[in-house]
Formats: sequence, C-alpha cells, structure tokens
Amino acid sequence: MADEERILELIGVYDADGSIVGEIRYWVGARFGRAHCALCDITHGPFRSRPEWRALREVLPVDFSTWHRDDAPADVVEACGATFPVVLARVPGEILVLLDGVALEGLGGDVQRLADAIVDRCAELGLVLDPESGESQPRTSP
Repeated sequence: MADEERILELIGVYDADGSIVGEIRYWVGARFGRAHCALCDITHGPFRSRPEWRALREVLPVDFSTWHRDDAPADVVEACGATFPVVLARVPGEILVLLDGVALEGLGGDVQRLADAIVDRCAELGLVLDPESGESQPRTSP
C-alpha cells in the first residue's frame, strides 16, 4: 500500500438479509433479542434510517454505500470474509476492512462515534478520506 491511499468509497455490510422476508425477520428478531447487528444499531432506528446517519452521509467526502449480507457484491463479500457487520474502504485496486463487528459493537449505536472511528482507522492505515484536503477526516461533524 502506498504511504497514503485515497479512499474511493466507504462500504457498510449489515448482518441482516435485504429481502422483505429478511427485513421482517430481522425487525422481529431484534425486538425479541434474537437478532442483532451493530451497524444496524448505528444507522437505523426501529422503523427507518436515523437522521444523524443521513447527516453524516451528507458531510462525508466520499460515498458510503450500504448492503445487506445477501445482496452485497461478490468483491465486497470476499473482502470482508463473509463476516458481518463490517465497514470497508475501497481504495485503488483493493477493498480493506476498516471496522469489524467487534469494533462496531463498541460504538454503542452512536453515529458520531462511527465517524470518529472511521477517521481514526483511516489515520492508522494511512488512508486519505478527503482527497481535497489530504486529510483522513470528514469536512464537518454531523
């Protein structure tokens, strides 16, 4: 890897299926303590995406796409080793794991902590999140 690589895209993969049946199964399972996804806890409330999550996506200098484990592209599933949830960074020529399920669980469902963890991990790996400034941080906080 170069000293500093530019992130082309952030990618999140939920530990849930994206079909209607999968969504219902997860929603019901989460309410009864039988299903859990730390990334879902960060990005979604009981019925829809959280406003803080939408605000973070607006200020990030790169796209942050999200997938379910059953609809993620093959290269994304391969990069995460079929371990979900996960946040990945697409850089030229490869996809890197930024935050695994343990790291995401440690964020306690907090969107700002996710943003901070992404910035910290990018700095650790020498990844540039904002190519205009050359920094590994969002332009502003959500």
